[in-house]
Parts: sequence; C-alpha cells; structure tokens
Amino acid sequence: MRAEILGVGTELLLGQIANTNAQWISEQLAEIGVDVLRHEVVGDNFERIVEAFTLAASRADVVIATGGLGPTQDDITRPALAAAAGLELVRRPEIEDSLRERFARLGREMPESNLLQADVPSGGRAITPVRGSAPGLVVQLDGARVYALPGVPSEMREMMEGTVLPELSALAGPSGIASRILRCVGMAESRIAEILDDLFTGSTNPTVAYLAGGGEVKIRLTAKAASLSEARQLINPMVDEVAARLGEVVFTTDDEELEQVVGRELTARGLTIACAESLTGGGLATRLTAAPGSSGFFQGSAVCYAARSKVDVLGVSQATIDGPGTVSEECAREMAAGARRVFSADVGVATTGVAGPEPHSGEPPGRVWIAVDAGDRTHARGMRLPGDRAQVRRWTEEAALDLVRRLLTDLPLPDGDRLI
Repeated sequence: MRAEILGVGTELLLGQIANTNAQWISEQLAEIGVDVLRHEVVGDNFERIVEAFTLAASRADVVIATGGLGPTQDDITRPALAAAAGLELVRRPEIEDSLRERFARLGREMPESNLLQADVPSGGRAITPVRGSAPGLVVQLDGARVYALPGVPSEMREMMEGTVLPELSALAGPSGIASRILRCVGMAESRIAEILDDLFTGSTNPTVAYLAGGGEVKIRLTAKAASLSEARQLINPMVDEVAARLGEVVFTTDDEELEQVVGRELTARGLTIACAESLTGGGLATRLTAAPGSSGFFQGSAVCYAARSKVDVLGVSQATIDGPGTVSEECAREMAAGARRVFSADVGVATTGVAGPEPHSGEPPGRVWIAVDAGDRTHARGMRLPGDRAQVRRWTEEAALDLVRRLLTDLPLPDGDRLI
C-alpha cells in the first residue's frame, strides 16, 4: 500500500509552524507496513489544494491530509476535497446537532461559521472528533482513499489512532516489516558507520539508516519478510551485533530518550538526583522531569546563571569565582556538590560554560564544563562544543545526562573531548 501525506496551510510554507504531523504519521504508517512515497505541503489556495489532492490520488492508494478543516475563511480543505472528487457538500444534521451541543456544554454561543464543519462530501463519511470540533473526512478519489484530518496534532492523532490506522492496517494485512532504533551518544556518525560498514555493505535486508542530531546518533534497522515474526527474526540478531560492536556509546536499543534511561537507572538503584545549571538554564531539569517516574527520583534544580547566585545558592567559593572563574572545572565540581547539599540528593549534576555567541570570562563560545557528584564518586568533564547557542546548550544537556548514565552503570567516565 502506497501513501502520500499532504499538509495544508500557508503557515507551513512560511515556516511559522513545523510540519511535525507528517513526521508522526509516517512513523505510524511504517509500523503497519504502509510505504510513504511523498510528503507535500500546499498553502491555503483553493485551486492548488484541489490540484494537490488530484495529483496525490493519482499516484497513491491512500492520501492523508492534515489542516484546513476549521471554521474560518482560510479553512478550505473541505470544499477543495469535494471539488477534486466531483462531489457536492451536504450538511449532516447529526454533526450540526453535535456542534451545537458542544458549544452549549461549554456555555458559549456558537458562531454560524462553525456549521461549515457539518458539511461532508456526498458519499463520503465523517470521523467524529472527541477533543476538537472539526470532524475528519473520508472520501474516495480516483481509486484512492483520502483521509482529511485536523491540523491540531492532538486531534489528528486521536483520529489516526482511533480510525485511520486500524482501517489501513486491516486493508494492508499483516505487516512483514520490523524496525528497531538504537541510539548512541559520544561518537560521530561517520565513525559509527565505519564500524558497521561490513555488516550492511551489499545488504538490502535488513537495511540501515543513520540520523545525527542533538548530540546523538540514531541507527534505524529495518527488515522485511513474509510476516512480522520472520522480520523480527531477521532484525534481532543484527541489533545485538550492532550493540556489541558499538558498546558503551549505545544507551538504548528501543528508541528511548536518554533522560528515560537515566531515570530508570536512578529508580532501579533507589537514588535521587538534583541539578545545578548555568548555561543550560533549566533545560536539564526539563528533560529529567519529562521522564516517567521523575517524581520518585528528581529532587530539584537550581538555575544559577550569575556568579553571585552560584556563591549564595550553591556555595561556590569566592576564591573559585575570583580565580579559575565560573567556566572552570572547580566551579562545575562545587556546583554539583552544592546541588546535592541544597536538595539532599544522592547525585548532583552541574553545567557551566559559554553558550555564545560572544566570549565570556575570557573563554570562547562552546567552552563547557560538566560535573557529577555522587558523594563517593565525582567526575568533571571539559569540552569544546561547536555550533550555535541552541546547539551548545542541547549538547551540554546530552553530555551531562550521559555522564550520569555512565557513573550509575559503572561505565568508563570520559575526559574532555568534543561531543558529536
């Protein structure tokens, strides 16, 4: 089964909103064995939307469109889809009643424009929303099944999971595609590919793809077979071999976030953690609290950006501030120890440095120090990170989490180097 994904909205073309819907839909379709051939984005222009639907339906078995189902003047996906299919829009009384009930329940008066959402191409069907007000649409167009879904991610996912994916899964039949994602930190993509080169040279099944970004490298392995169980039999030994070759840089073979792995290790050991953050500005705490079960292991974070706050809150010595400075091993170590003390945590982790774009305290942009303090074990790591301000901050978070992971699991603790 071949699919195309169509995003509708001028805001997507202008770059005001990232088309994360297409990424998520592609991931879900891959899991049920549906091949996504193309992504397309079109602005809020009636003729171009009609053309986009017509062209996509001529090339694919299923088209999934997102956006343009609201009640405002620029929401024209509904009439454009009807025009592409040569169908009339018919107002459905049951949808109109549902809309009126929804607004009455909220104690609000319904604008008449919302009734446009009760219009469905004749012969098509509507997908009833739970979260939002805009029904989805299902229409046949030149032999292709077209799903038009809301652009709001939560509303789109609700309809995908409740209607679209079950229907397409039944049509596609049992999937013979299995994928696994390993994630690595601390090694360059090119070096990883070099280590694994002989495994995949000339191989078309399983296949490998690499994706570097945010201080880590994802390795996606995909196998195809007559059934899902056979595909898994092909891929699982390869996952084990890749993990064995790469060793300690692999932090998950199940596409987990690094903070999830760290959180699980802390929970398994009954330990708590606290942060002392300077250049990451709370980013490290944000990631740790996003991990499941964080209320059981996360104690708190002190965002001490200024030198004065490092002294007053964390207990960094004035001698360190006046001597080595805030961007130093000494400062990072004292910050980590301060986090442990202030929050009564078992582990303290600290970040300090220069995110850029300008130098600070005589240090160039990208100069970073990270420290972890577990009482009986402490370690500090200095790095020179490339990239812009956002990239330096993200990579610092990644390196800090990896340092905690290594300390908890008794892996070698790295000295200063560049994180890729």
